[in-house]
Formats: sequence, structure tokens, C-alpha cells
Amino acid sequence: MFGKRLAELRNNKGISQYELATQMNLSRGQIANYEQGTREPDFATLIALADFFEVSLDLLLSRELKTNVELDNIAFLTGSKENLTPEEADYLKESLNLLRKYESQLAKKNKQ
Repeated sequence: MFGKRLAELRNNKGISQYELATQMNLSRGQIANYEQGTREPDFATLIALADFFEVSLDLLLSRELKTNVELDNIAFLTGSKENLTPEEADYLKESLNLLRKYESQLAKKNKQ
């Protein structure tokens, strides 16, 4: 499950395995092995990945939340809680992915 979650987080951020590896001081092969489930990172690397993606270790390791609160399709915007329809949630996810890809491409251009 960790490998799938890592690939999902990486793709949501719009970066390649090479880009993630460079930013984390790892090899692309290490990232590929993690995503394929053939290797597991050490604790320090897990923490660094969680920090990089700004997620908890539980989320990174695909651990389920132990709560009675229903969290599906909820957004917190400027301090208020918004219940979203599935269509609204999908739209926001797609928009966020596009924004992240745009920002990634813009950052690449600025580095050149």
C-alpha cells in the first residue's frame, strides 16, 4: 500500500520519479523500488517523504483513520467547513492537480 500511496502523492504533485528523487537526494531507482513494493524506506526517509508531501505518516503508510467522523468530500475554506457533492470534490481535485502541474512547469522554466 505504501508504494501506491507514494505514486499517488507524487502524481498529484505533478512530478516525475526523477524529480522526486532529485529533491529527496535519492536515486530514481529507489523511488521506483518503493513504488513497486520491492524495497521499503528507512524511518528517516519515511519522515522526509511525509514532510515533502506535507502529509502524516499514517496517510503516507495508508493507515486508516480511526475516527467516527465522516471525512469524505469535506473542504475547510477560510475557516469554514464545506460539504461538497462528489462532482464538486472531483472538480476541485482536478483543478488542484492542474494548478500543481502549472506551478511545477513554471518552476522548471524559472530554473533555466
